[in-house]
Amino acid sequence: MEHLRKYLPTIISVDFTMTPWALPLERAREICGAGNMIWRYLIEGPWIVFAAYWVAGALKTRRTVSQESFVSRYGILFLEIIGFALLFSDAAEIGVLGHRVLHRTYALAVAGVVLTWIGIAIALWARWHLGQYWSARVTLKEGHKLIRTGPYACFRHPIYSGIDLAAVGGALAIDQWRCVVGVGLIILGYWIKARKEESMLAAQFGEAFKEHCRHTGFLIPRL
Repeated sequence: MEHLRKYLPTIISVDFTMTPWALPLERAREICGAGNMIWRYLIEGPWIVFAAYWVAGALKTRRTVSQESFVSRYGILFLEIIGFALLFSDAAEIGVLGHRVLHRTYALAVAGVVLTWIGIAIALWARWHLGQYWSARVTLKEGHKLIRTGPYACFRHPIYSGIDLAAVGGALAIDQWRCVVGVGLIILGYWIKARKEESMLAAQFGEAFKEHCRHTGFLIPRL
């Protein structure tokens, strides 16, 4: 009985109605038996799938007939590289950049992982519809067509939108100020790139592209 009395206050103080969704992430990991590596795989996994599909798809594209300048391309690429480095590299945890932004919970981490997978799924779906007209640079391909199927029926740059959404998901799951800055740079880079693409498509397709714009969103879908 003395042994029971010793631990009874602690037992009574535990709220058995509490779920891991409301707990801080570090405590929820202990309860649910999830380690850091599992979270890393859940966040990085879709990006690995994304990269593999992109490499395979790049082997089957049409000949380029027009493209953006060297300076334009690598200026945007610089923003994206810095953004992704801030998002995923632990080396970027310098000063305030390594501090938490929100009260980190298990639910927030799960939401981040889900958004990452949804974003990559949208980008892959769009890449499949774009087919042989895709390019890593702002270009026009031989016999270029205005794609209006799949996600392109709702918004004009679903690949960039999907990547942006996945980046936001990663930032929620990791939850540090470096991720906020990184996501800002990623979104800025793809916004600039999308604007350049629109100028090229408008010049190529004229009224057809204007009509497409009236029925679709830019980076956010118009339903």
